[in-house]
Amino acid sequence: MAQFAVVRTGGKMYRVTPGQVLVVERLAAEGEVALTDVLMVSDEAGTSFAEGGASLPVTVKARIVRQERDAKIIVFKKKRRKNYRRKQGHRQAVSRIQILEIVRGA
Repeated sequence: MAQFAVVRTGGKMYRVTPGQVLVVERLAAEGEVALTDVLMVSDEAGTSFAEGGASLPVTVKARIVRQERDAKIIVFKKKRRKNYRRKQGHRQAVSRIQILEIVRGA
């Protein structure tokens, strides 16, 4: 059975496994980070779920590979026949992280 966990960071949930590289909202750190808001973990010891609003006593250790910015999105608002047009661009700051390990009871 493969080990995986569900973590919450940046207001989104991600299913992570050791060795995986994923893109999350910008983490204000360098080097290694610990993701402590774990909602579910599954490994050879079984599957555990977080109850209510609490998180599990599990830590997901990750390493920040690169800080970058996502592709530009265009926000365009228009009301027809009212001569109202607004165009704005946005680039989200993101971090590319690599999951190192999932530690139970941390």
